[in-house]
Amino acid sequence: MKREEQVAAPHDETAIRTLADSFVTAFNAGDIDRIMQNYLPGNQLVVYDIVPRKQHRGTDAYREAFVEMFTHFKGRPQIAIADLHITVDGDVGFGHCFMHVTGTGTQGQPVDRWVRVTNGYRKVGGNWLIALEHISVPVDFSTGKLVPITKP
Repeated sequence: MKREEQVAAPHDETAIRTLADSFVTAFNAGDIDRIMQNYLPGNQLVVYDIVPRKQHRGTDAYREAFVEMFTHFKGRPQIAIADLHITVDGDVGFGHCFMHVTGTGTQGQPVDRWVRVTNGYRKVGGNWLIALEHISVPVDFSTGKLVPITKP
């Protein structure tokens, strides 16, 4: 049986880029409720995070991770997206980018880190949402240490 080719509407990539912009705006405002509006609701969401617990299933678990993360900063951390690439096929899309997090840690130390992010998107009720998120940094296998990303 041959799979029928589903063609994405031209505006789908734009809609996903708008979703990414919405995430950045919500994050930079420290608005966790608005952050979570970018994700598939309920227990369908899967996130592989860079920090311990490492895996979150469902929006409630991931919401807790954002609440906890914001406690590590004085004031609001800021995030920016670079090199976002998106592929869409029907009601499913994938994207990958770099995210740059900056701010001041609770002890007054500067925070300036880049992470790699891969997202799986689903179109639900005409709206694109993040269904799968994977955040990572490279590792030097000879030392087992993280290799900081200084720029994408």
